[in-house]
Amino acid sequence: MSMEATETTQSTGRGRRGGRRRSAAAKGAEIEQMPWHQPRVPFPPLKLLSDDELEAIHEASLTVLEEYGIEFLLPEARDMLKKAGATVDPNSDLVKIDRGLVEQAIASSPSEFTLHARNPDRNLIMGGNHLAFGCVSSPPNASDLDTGRRPGNTEDFQNLLRLSQYFNIIHVIGGYPVEPIDRHASTRHLDCLSDMVRLTDKAIHAYSLGYERITDGIEIARIARGVSHEQLEREPSLISIINTNSPRKIDGPMLRGIIEMSSRNQAICITPFTLSGAMAPVTLAGALVQQNAEALAGLVMTQVVRPGAPMIYGGFTSNVDMKSGAPAFGTPEYMKTVIAGGQLARRYGLPYRTSNVNAANTVDAQSAYESVFSIWALVMGHGNLIKHAAGWLEGGLCASFEKLVLDVDLLQMAAKFLQPMETDPAALALDAIRDVAPGGHFFGTEHTQERYRDAFYSPIISDWRNYETWEEAGSPHAWQKANTTFKQALSDYEAPHLDPAISDELAAFVEKRREEGGAPTDF
Repeated sequence: MSMEATETTQSTGRGRRGGRRRSAAAKGAEIEQMPWHQPRVPFPPLKLLSDDELEAIHEASLTVLEEYGIEFLLPEARDMLKKAGATVDPNSDLVKIDRGLVEQAIASSPSEFTLHARNPDRNLIMGGNHLAFGCVSSPPNASDLDTGRRPGNTEDFQNLLRLSQYFNIIHVIGGYPVEPIDRHASTRHLDCLSDMVRLTDKAIHAYSLGYERITDGIEIARIARGVSHEQLEREPSLISIINTNSPRKIDGPMLRGIIEMSSRNQAICITPFTLSGAMAPVTLAGALVQQNAEALAGLVMTQVVRPGAPMIYGGFTSNVDMKSGAPAFGTPEYMKTVIAGGQLARRYGLPYRTSNVNAANTVDAQSAYESVFSIWALVMGHGNLIKHAAGWLEGGLCASFEKLVLDVDLLQMAAKFLQPMETDPAALALDAIRDVAPGGHFFGTEHTQERYRDAFYSPIISDWRNYETWEEAGSPHAWQKANTTFKQALSDYEAPHLDPAISDELAAFVEKRREEGGAPTDF
């Protein structure tokens, strides 16, 4: 799908075509938001590393793969790698991969692909200078100002999906926005993926937690789009994140996910979780070497399964608080590794995944500035798939309803920043400058009146009134305003249309798999 087609889609996020509209509940002012579009970064990417430094990290990564090896904990995966030319230790799970096999995998992996949603207007381009923001994914807890922090549950899971559908700046359902632990583990994936299809029409994610869960996810993605198995294989319609068990290990369920997804030409994102000083060397360069080696090992696996299968290079390298061992995010170190990770992904011609993260425990100044640092780095580092873009709190332990709204505001500001500045003759405004006398103002000029609605971004959270009028309005804090906003968005939400035949087929599949027992709860 062309970028032009994506940008001209004026979907409101409520399953209809059109621009902004007033709240269906008419309870307050309209929630202003940008129309649906996939942003593009018009600036050249930042370069943190020189070409020589980048090559040094690449060469060191190849040394790790060739001489130290990676443990692959699935026998079938080791057999496939051995057949492809890797060296498999007969007495352990260790696999050594030579540079020729790495270069072959780099050459066959696509630099750009389209991720298909059940609503074709929501299709996403992965790669190049395209950005796709995903909701928070996988925290065990949820929180809001009214009831505080609580374990993940179905109601919060579904409401976070509704918000992810409602807000246009969220492009992809990047996983379970909170883990609903009130659903049985063996069938949770069936219920959750079914909810994703029914409550949203955006591209979706399935977890690679064994054969049953990932193959069920592939079938649900096919049913949701109403396409044949053959068309699904031509058109990637599902994404799964593969986390390596850093350092230098990929477990069986993750490898099963690669095999099942890549064999069907669905999108795999290899993301090492390399915290410097904990699961990776304390130096950022050393942590990046390990991240790169593990990502390349995953790349090789995808291309051994099926040359040309779509793969996204994932980076999640940050530092830890060396006094407590707690992960730190939104730090200068994280910003550096995000930008350097983008350079590595571009060196290999691969789409790049990164994240909007913070380590704050509440919706406060820390949560905002750490997210701003993260967003600035991932935008200027040319991230493509942005995980946890809205709602992440507590270093990933909590999905916050208010933080989701705050992040939506930040993401829309970033998207507005990325739009080109007009410099045509009308925008240069010489007539307006001529007509306004020295010392006058431009509020009432025709030039201003024609443009005032679209000239500037209207934020959801920020309040730009002066102190006196702000105080008269009750001086709401950002947290309180975000709380009111997410409630209004839930009130305004309308489920996107789902063809009744697809709905029936989906329900029948879920019920059949439920009767069969779903998926095992041990690995």
